[in-house]
Amino acid sequence: MLIIKIIAGLVVAGVVTFTSMLTYHIVVEPLGGVFEKIIPEAGTVLRVEKEEDFAKALEAAEMVDYEPGDRAFQKAHELIAMGLIAEGREKLTAIVNVFPSSPSAPTARRIVGEMNLDEILSSSYEDGKTQYEVKRGDSYYAIIARNDTTLDMAMHLNNMMQLDVNRLQPGDELLLMPLNFRVVIEPYRKSVSVWDGAKFICEYPIMNMNGVTLKAGKTTIASRRATVGSSSVSPTAKNYRATSKSIQLKSPTIQLYPYDENEEDPAIGIYLRNVDIEELFLLTRTGNEVEIRIPKSR
Repeated sequence: MLIIKIIAGLVVAGVVTFTSMLTYHIVVEPLGGVFEKIIPEAGTVLRVEKEEDFAKALEAAEMVDYEPGDRAFQKAHELIAMGLIAEGREKLTAIVNVFPSSPSAPTARRIVGEMNLDEILSSSYEDGKTQYEVKRGDSYYAIIARNDTTLDMAMHLNNMMQLDVNRLQPGDELLLMPLNFRVVIEPYRKSVSVWDGAKFICEYPIMNMNGVTLKAGKTTIASRRATVGSSSVSPTAKNYRATSKSIQLKSPTIQLYPYDENEEDPAIGIYLRNVDIEELFLLTRTGNEVEIRIPKSR
């Protein structure tokens, strides 16, 4: 048995040696003899001037030209398929931040955005949220003003279908989340995105820009309106759920509206899908920073 193993080892070693010499004959320099009979035209295949280039030539021959963002996306897909959600999400976020022009970036932004919003809008996920105990003399408006949030977000996180200002009692607890996100509008990418500092949160596609000319710069959200027809509706109103939401920027004074493809004479503004403007309305408050981002080459 030992002899058989030794013979097998020698055979393997011989094959490896012969293969290496054949590769050297093809890539670097003809060796003559039996190698020339096997591949007589080896000298015309590839030439490197120095022997030390041999390893580099082999390495280059084995390399596959993958776009870095696509490679990261494939890895993220594999991680998520194995149930490693956090690791996959980290890879997708890297694509958004490091390879924003990658062909995989739009899909990565969509997936990461859905993951982020599942957490942000979930009352069971408490990271970044606080439990507030109502004190005597408190009102909903005073509470949301002190905590940089909105009645809409407070109603959402506390599962209130309607806000009854008379039912607020000392000792009640409210789950609150400060809304200090910033909004980035990129007209040439046709996107509106939401960020928490340098962290990407989510992105919405711009469906239409009617009569809008934007310049690069920073502004803020001047106001947010919930309307039925032309009338503003308070969050305490019974018909608040049926309202149409819009967001107005301070300067330039441009509105973000829900998109209606059947509207014959739309107002000047930026239009998002109805479900997206509802979500953006929920994530923002008056005073949030808005950046209008335009490439310098434009």
